[in-house]
Amino acid sequence: MESLKAMVLWSLVLHFIPGLSTLETIGPGQSLKDNETLVSAEGTFEAGFFNFGDQSSQYFGIWYKYISPRTVVWIANRDTPVQNSSGVLNVTRVGNLFILNGSGAIIWSSNTSTAAKNPVVQLLETGNLVMREESNPENLLWQSFDLPGDTLLPGMRLRSSMVNGSFTSLTSWRDTEDPGRGVYSYHIDTRGFPQVVITKGGALLYRPGSWNGNILSGIPSATLYKNFNFSFVITEKEVSYGYELLNKSIVSRYMITLTGQIQRFVLSDLTSSWQLFYSGPADQCDNYAVCGVNSNCDVNSSPTCECLQGFIPRSEEKWNAQNWSDGCVRRANLDCGNSDGFLKYQGMKLPDTSTSWFDRSMNLEECKNFCLGNCSCTAYANLDIRNGGSGCLLWFNNIVDLRKLTTGGQDLFIRVAASDLGHEKGLRKKQLAGILAGSAVFIVVMILLAVAIFRRKRLEKPGSNKSVSWKNHTVKTQKEDIDIPIFKFSTIANATNNFCVTNILGEGGFGPVYKGTLANGQDIAVKRLCNNSGQGPKEFINEVVLIANLQHRNLVKLLGCCIQEDERILIYEFMTNKSLNYFIFGHKFYLVPTLGLILP
Repeated sequence: MESLKAMVLWSLVLHFIPGLSTLETIGPGQSLKDNETLVSAEGTFEAGFFNFGDQSSQYFGIWYKYISPRTVVWIANRDTPVQNSSGVLNVTRVGNLFILNGSGAIIWSSNTSTAAKNPVVQLLETGNLVMREESNPENLLWQSFDLPGDTLLPGMRLRSSMVNGSFTSLTSWRDTEDPGRGVYSYHIDTRGFPQVVITKGGALLYRPGSWNGNILSGIPSATLYKNFNFSFVITEKEVSYGYELLNKSIVSRYMITLTGQIQRFVLSDLTSSWQLFYSGPADQCDNYAVCGVNSNCDVNSSPTCECLQGFIPRSEEKWNAQNWSDGCVRRANLDCGNSDGFLKYQGMKLPDTSTSWFDRSMNLEECKNFCLGNCSCTAYANLDIRNGGSGCLLWFNNIVDLRKLTTGGQDLFIRVAASDLGHEKGLRKKQLAGILAGSAVFIVVMILLAVAIFRRKRLEKPGSNKSVSWKNHTVKTQKEDIDIPIFKFSTIANATNNFCVTNILGEGGFGPVYKGTLANGQDIAVKRLCNNSGQGPKEFINEVVLIANLQHRNLVKLLGCCIQEDERILIYEFMTNKSLNYFIFGHKFYLVPTLGLILP
């Protein structure tokens, strides 16, 4: 919509520029000279004489009126420019359109074959310059849309005759300032099943492909645009291809470039400049038959080219050197019987259809059987992929210019011998076995890794598999029913006479051992850990639980523990027959299950 507003504003500005005259129509006896133009009803397009900066070469053409720099979409005398600024466009009484040079010689003519009573020339809002009867706007005697240049506009159609092989085409310019016919042509090839092609001097360079019901089969579906309505019409006499805009506020054009690329542009509302929407050829696989015959091109594979299944390189040496021009040949010959089968390829640009055969009424199963019944048939596919697929398309002899598309594409069924079907099944079984074996190894490795991690965590966090609490002055574990009393610090202090030095039985690396007597008269040995032991409450409790689980005749029995602020104390039974001092510092040693081994 912004583009249309800009168009109207620009047309109003130009209307008041001195020396520039604009007309809506011209009729018999009228002419159009330099500095005079025809403008479409809403000001989108303008037609008149112009040049590329060289006054000696003048052309009559059509361009977007409001877009700068000038974007030319059609030129009448592209191969025969007018010398100097002397060109004149005349309309005859019978409805012919002429361009005359300064000498009055005709350098271009519309060659209108039908005479008209009151002919007028008008530039339509579509960019189509037409000759029509004044009283009947629908009766077009001639139109520029029938003579395309390098640009395809919405509503314009490329046409090819099914009767005599004649066709209209987009043809490239020779140079940026020479619009004469170049060497590249974009047109419809009607041989076999009709397809759109780009040629250079008659040699096929790129196939946008055949029509599949939605789009040309060689164009990735990602380039579809909801505001474009493409159509491909096949009749007994003619094939045509073109597009319409569903959103009329959009400004779009197709063109073939100087280098032979077909490009689609859309005008940006934000920048008022052309944005490239699609370009082809887009990659190596778009180049015609780059991999030779009976092969597949895939830009996401390495190497790019591979023989079809059931085929081998014609020249192994060239193929390995990435010279794929010789293509591939069958590994095993077809037996022209029911033992042959088909391998399915998905997401494909269909092969060259110039030697194909098609039928609109068959379904896919009928198409398959029809192919099996013809010894020369090498592949089949649906003609139309819409609504589950319909129609039949058959290929004969070699498969040429097949590629895997990055998005979209359709199914293609390649005919192979029975032995290659078995070979394929064998490959699939081997692939399945490899997948299963790899999966099994992966599972085993993951299990071993999980076990290793679990064991490591257990070693790093002793007792982490036990839940410890000290409610009701006891420590309980979920795994085993073990109660460990927790003594108050005041109780232990009273029992050891406030940890009097005279009560010390000995001292190890983790702190002194005191003798004490509880209020009930029981003698105890008290291990008071140093403040720099670094243990928190949880770690200390875990150690206590571990010691409580270690019951052995050579281990002193743990009676309880004490945790208060920074204090960490272990309470053992006192050996009545021999003092703990004896067992720790005497001629033998006992294992005191704290944080180390105490030797005499």
